[in-house]
Amino acid sequence: MDALNSADMLLLGTFRFDQRSCALFHLDSGAHIPIGSRALGVLGVLVEHAGDLVPKDEIMKAVWPETVVEDANLTVHISTLRRILDSGRLDGSCIQTVSGRGYRFVGGVSHNNPNARAGIEWLEQPDGRAQPSLSNVVTPFANVSDDREQQYPLSGEAVAALPKPEMRAMFPEIRTSFLRQQVAAVALAGLLIIAGGLGWLLPSAMRPSATVTATMASLSAPRLSIVVLPFANLSNDPDQQYFTDGITEDVTTDLSRISDIFVISRNTAFTYKGKAVDAKQIGRELAVRYVLEGSVRRSATQVRVNAQLIDAQTDAHLWAERFDIDTGDLFALQNEITGRIGNTLGVELIRAEAARPTSDPDALDYILRGRAAFAKGFARENYVAAIGFYERALGLDPNSVGAQTSLASALISRVLEGLADSREADIARAQGLIEQVLAASPRYPNAHFVKGQLLRREGRCEEAVTEYETVLVSNPNSAVALVNLGRCKYLTGSLDEAISLIEQAIRLSPRDPSIGAWYSSMGMVHLLQSRTDEAVVWYEKARIADPGRPQVHAHLASAYGLKGVTDRAAAELAEAQRLSGDNVYSSIARLSAIGVFGVPSVRALFEATYFAGLRRAGIPEK
Repeated sequence: MDALNSADMLLLGTFRFDQRSCALFHLDSGAHIPIGSRALGVLGVLVEHAGDLVPKDEIMKAVWPETVVEDANLTVHISTLRRILDSGRLDGSCIQTVSGRGYRFVGGVSHNNPNARAGIEWLEQPDGRAQPSLSNVVTPFANVSDDREQQYPLSGEAVAALPKPEMRAMFPEIRTSFLRQQVAAVALAGLLIIAGGLGWLLPSAMRPSATVTATMASLSAPRLSIVVLPFANLSNDPDQQYFTDGITEDVTTDLSRISDIFVISRNTAFTYKGKAVDAKQIGRELAVRYVLEGSVRRSATQVRVNAQLIDAQTDAHLWAERFDIDTGDLFALQNEITGRIGNTLGVELIRAEAARPTSDPDALDYILRGRAAFAKGFARENYVAAIGFYERALGLDPNSVGAQTSLASALISRVLEGLADSREADIARAQGLIEQVLAASPRYPNAHFVKGQLLRREGRCEEAVTEYETVLVSNPNSAVALVNLGRCKYLTGSLDEAISLIEQAIRLSPRDPSIGAWYSSMGMVHLLQSRTDEAVVWYEKARIADPGRPQVHAHLASAYGLKGVTDRAAAELAEAQRLSGDNVYSSIARLSAIGVFGVPSVRALFEATYFAGLRRAGIPEK
């Protein structure tokens, strides 16, 4: 251990940062903190310049050398670091944001001897890294090259399901993605055993046997069940097969994160690779309702991905989409493609399943019908229909986590969109439901999203950020979590970060049912920065996408008021008043009492822009 000295170890509050191996450990226990290499790279740059402002561009060049990536990547990593390092801090975040410029590490940095605490034995690895002994600490996984997995730590449940430390020590180069595939495969087999009383496991390296196929064909296909077939490589270069297979694997992973969906494991799906099999046959053999197939063509700097969703019972094509994206960082590209497919397909699956006729509706059927109604847009009648379906689901299954969370989500969304007739009643009901869900299922991602919405409604945006980040740990491509994280950012004064996050959400789900609301949020950031013409462009896009949303018309009224187009401003204000509930836009005083307008500095921006425009549109003061 002579090569290891205190210069290699930095003390950051209650954490120890190993500069040599770029790893983070808890100070007292020595436990490795599961955090991605990119986030650790960002941390390394910040602590190297502790106390000084580090421009965003400098961080990006250091962590993503010779690579073009979006600012939102940096924002997500900063949020991850804050969530971990700020735990227990009482004097603000250890990472300060200097709006529009960069970040500053203010948490304090000191050198520390790695052997001094808790009697931990530190071992020098063959590659020169320092690592705690397996005898008293969980060892970290080896770094993996898949940047998407490096960005976000595994959940506690996933970690608990992984091999024990002594097993991981035997295979130090094992990839996290492989482990996750095996966990998914075991979980799938377990579900099949429970559902059919079967005493076998699906083989991972061969096509299902005739006996297995016959047994699976006898099973009824679960609701929202799908298999992602290996995408075809249409590129001239056969070496691009790894990229195509990566798309298939990541789409499978992204779909598995959608609530209530049953996804056939990657290993089973790949037994069909290169084989001509029709969708009906696959549906019978795997007992699934839907089949996703596609192709990838990569040429020069362009990648084209085609995907299509097929009903395995009727062989009908339900949805098809083509994605054309310029290449840059391959992993970032792969992440964006799969994120867009996952977000779009999640909506299409719910619509398709909810449209299926049924003579025996159950709780899940009502949940799906509620989601389909909710996906039609922000209109009063859609909320009424969705909430009615969720109430029916709860009537059939009062302990359904899915029904409770969906109902709570619809209630708080109705409040946030200004469509509630009884705001306090909706908020109280949503809070009660989500408390029940988190008590029963504390790691349920959708519940954390709803809790974030409730906290944002109360103006507790810093706390809401933690909830949205919890969702992103579980599903990095959750567009709805990204956009709401962006809303919290502009309410706390980080307007540039908000733009990056909302832009990323729009790219990931450009046809999302909530896209009008996202356009409107983007418009608000521009309005607050007095870029009124740009705000109008985004608001008009929002109005076209979602004309039934009162906030869009109120925002347009303000923007046109600021531009002096008083007739149009008055007309938009009248439409906002007609569509809204609870007299939200009856006066400036009422709107101020009900709405959430951020920290004092941001509230001043609202006063100078949004409220000033509404006054010109004709809204009374009281």
